[in-house]
Amino acid sequence: MSRTKLAIIGVGLIGGSLGLCLKAALGDGIYITGLCRSEASMRAAIDCGAVDHASSDLAAVVGDADIVYLSPPVLQIVPMVERILPYLKEGTILTDAGSTKGYVYEALHRILPPHIYYVPGHPMTGREKSGVEAATKDLFVNKAYVIIDDPAVPQEVKERLMAVLCHTRANFTTLDLEQHDRCAAVISHVPHLAAAALVTLLNRSGDDLDSCLKLIGGGFKDTTRIASSNADMWADICMTNEKPIADSLRQLQTILSEVITAVEAGDRQAVHDYFVASKERRDGILHDAEQKFDTN
Repeated sequence: MSRTKLAIIGVGLIGGSLGLCLKAALGDGIYITGLCRSEASMRAAIDCGAVDHASSDLAAVVGDADIVYLSPPVLQIVPMVERILPYLKEGTILTDAGSTKGYVYEALHRILPPHIYYVPGHPMTGREKSGVEAATKDLFVNKAYVIIDDPAVPQEVKERLMAVLCHTRANFTTLDLEQHDRCAAVISHVPHLAAAALVTLLNRSGDDLDSCLKLIGGGFKDTTRIASSNADMWADICMTNEKPIADSLRQLQTILSEVITAVEAGDRQAVHDYFVASKERRDGILHDAEQKFDTN
């Protein structure tokens, strides 16, 4: 039985973690190539075991691939596919780790020939650190992993892809494109923007900045941890999911305005009810989610 040939474009945190978990699960049953821009990144990807071969040569990386895993920042995905398209063999499956789906899906379906298949994906996992040095073989375990179930893609193609991705031990779920982008805005994108806003608020505290820094503890660190994430990745996400993000930010703005009104009016009951409702809802959501899979 021939081994699967996987090409990873972007051997960073996500791409590197995919390589590590698949090599751990499949060993010589999978051959992984990685596209890297520098000699240092090539050595790092090979030395940690994320890939069998790393190169900056597109043809060498994707030329014989059965599956190409696209894991660069979102705005780089379509230009990268345009570059690798001449080297892809008939039947190649493209999938990605992009945090927004509608933009990439629409763009790729304008350029892909019928014999190249695209199955949009989004592993809902990550760390505030980036690069293959931060990769781990367990990054996907028990985490939600969205697959967009495109009826235009043959079932056999989906099964071939899932036969590989199942080794991540993620919890796979399906959503349509629009629903994914709306939900990702609420669950992931706006929280990142809010974390960055809290850091910006601290940075704009003027003469109080030094005193504020002395008070920083676990609460501030916990609520702003994700503000340390990769800026290129998050700028691209905002540019490719603009309406759901803007809509959710406006809803958040409305909520904060209601809280401001209650605080300024000295309405303790309203503020108390706000905290009670959010605590009960959060506790209930996390309890339900933890019954299904690990949310840490």
